[in-house]
Formats: sequence, C-alpha cells, structure tokens
Amino acid sequence: QVIKCKAAVLWETNKPFSIEEVEVAPPKEHEVRIKIMATGICRSDDHVITGTLVMPFPIILGHEAAGIVESVGQGVTSVKPGDKVIPLFVPQCGECKSCLNTKSNLCSKTDLGTSAGLMPDGTTRFTCKGKAIYHFLGTSTFTEYTVVHESAVAKIDSAAPLEKVCLIGCGFSTGYGAALQTAKVEPGSTCAIFGLGGVGLSVVIGCKVAGASRIIAVDINSDKFAKAKELGATDCINPKDFNKPIHEVLVEMTNGGVDYSFEVIGRTDTMTAALACCQYNYGVSVIVGVPPAAQNITFDPMLLFTGRSWKGSVFGGWKSKDAVPKLVADYMKKIFVLDPLITHTLPWTKINEGFDLLRTGK
Repeated sequence: QVIKCKAAVLWETNKPFSIEEVEVAPPKEHEVRIKIMATGICRSDDHVITGTLVMPFPIILGHEAAGIVESVGQGVTSVKPGDKVIPLFVPQCGECKSCLNTKSNLCSKTDLGTSAGLMPDGTTRFTCKGKAIYHFLGTSTFTEYTVVHESAVAKIDSAAPLEKVCLIGCGFSTGYGAALQTAKVEPGSTCAIFGLGGVGLSVVIGCKVAGASRIIAVDINSDKFAKAKELGATDCINPKDFNKPIHEVLVEMTNGGVDYSFEVIGRTDTMTAALACCQYNYGVSVIVGVPPAAQNITFDPMLLFTGRSWKGSVFGGWKSKDAVPKLVADYMKKIFVLDPLITHTLPWTKINEGFDLLRTGK
C-alpha cells in the first residue's frame, strides 16, 4: 500500500527544501521500495537548486544513499525485503549497448542527460498535496522512503554501516573510480587533482591505492589541505598563491607535466587548466565534475594534437550493480577509508543547513 512519510521537496529553483508529508506509491513490476537510512549531500544536488543542472519541478533530490528494502514489485529477483542496499543513479540494465560492452558503464536507462524525472514507465511514485513530484536520477533519496527500478539498486553486505557506505552510492565511487577505472593510474606516476571536496579527496585515495608516487592537490581553499595530505596527497597548492596560470606552475613542478590530471569541480576554466597541466604527449586528463549547463569550452587544439587524452568519467567508470557490492566488501576489508570524507552528521530535517555547509566549503 501507499506509505505516507516525510520528504524534502524542492518546489522551485534557488529556494530552500521544504519538509513535507508525501505519499509513496507501492513498487510496480521490477521496482523496489526502500527505506532510506542515510543519505549524503552532493554538489550535483545543489546544481539542480541553482539551475545549472536542469530538472523538472517539484522534485525530490538526493542520489547518494543506503537503506533497507521495504517491499518489492512483481518479478524482482535480485533483492528481497530486509536486504541492505545502495540505490544506483547510474543503473545497470544488463541489456543495452553500454551494459554489454566491457569498456563502458553509462547504461542507456540512466536519467542523466534526459532529465525526465520519471520512472522507466513514464510515471512517478511520489505525490504531495495532490501534486505529482518528480524523481531525481531514478533514485530520489531525500525522503524516508523511495522507489527505484530493480536495475538501479545493489544488494550489499548486511554488516556494512549504512551511514558510512552511503558514500559508495556516488561521491566516493566517482572519485576512486576516476583514478582506478577511467584513468587507470599506474604505480610511480604523477597526478594532479583540481578540487578537494568529497569526490576530489576520493580521487586522492584512488591515486594512492594505485601507487602514484606524487599526488598534487589543487584548491583555492587551503583549509582542505590537511585532509588531502592525510589521505595521500604529497603536495598541496593554492592557485591564489601564484601570479601565473596554475597549469604552468604544475608543468614546472613536475618537469614537463603530470601523467594524470583530474578536474573535480565542474568549471570550464579548470577543465582546460587540467588538460594543459598534463604531459603534452602521453598525459591523460579526466573530467569528473558535472559541467555547467549552457557553457562551452574553448581551447587550443594543439593541446590534443600533441597526444594528450581528454576523458570524462561518470560514476567512476564502474558498472554499478556489479561494482557497488565489491566496493562495500573492499571497505569492510579496510582497503580504503571513508571516515575522513564525512565532515558532519546531521538529522535530515536540517538538510538546508547541510547545503549551507556545502556551499561555504565546510
């Protein structure tokens, strides 16, 4: 039956969330209803609030979470009520061209880039004050209960602490995979990471696990440097401390440019700087930050002609349903840490305060 619960609804852009009572419909065929136990706040959610990521309104945001299966629709075989799960904003249908190719992970069933805000059957499971509420990236985790398609949920270890492994639903996996999966950082290599939020720090962790010998962290907020060093950064630099372009500083520091660079902010100027700071012939630069809508990039094509590679990475290049349970298992084996990425734990009714902390770089 329908569940009435609380959710943080965003009615329009540039307004705070409003905590409302919503009705969550039961799961239809091949759908799963989840009780959300923990959710992270991600800059991509904030991009919807500010309008740089265009989505329909009203909407329930949130896409980085962990929870427990409450009920399942007809035909669901991969999870059952009581299972601990992580919702997947990049689903894995197992049938599309992307899912069938070993080199790709961006399933054609994702809502990323289509911004439809609906379940695969074209309808929504949320109602508030008699109005249909849109879903976000097929997950919508800023609510006590949500409904996702079976292809967008992964069962995880029942012993995993949900308030930690929720980060594997987006931020951690995105950064860690950008280093290990997309760039394939090699032992002894040099790396530069632009942006030291949760995702950028996860890139640092990935570069360290991969055995990089030099990991240069770049941010205009020097408060972020202590944590970056704790997680493996060997150098930390603030572009504001130099009177020349940051890519020139990096090229000098590394005697010709880094092997791998990562843009983890979502700004076009830092994307071109990250490209320019990697070695002119074999350097690889990866765009991890969500690019702003309606902005184009202008750059000198000679940057690519000499041999550099420019790549993008969504969800760290992982095939979500296959990778998420393995990443949780690796966390349980202490292959990487998540605690340093968690700065605050708030009751979710304080979600607006959480976004203020994000915007002030805290």
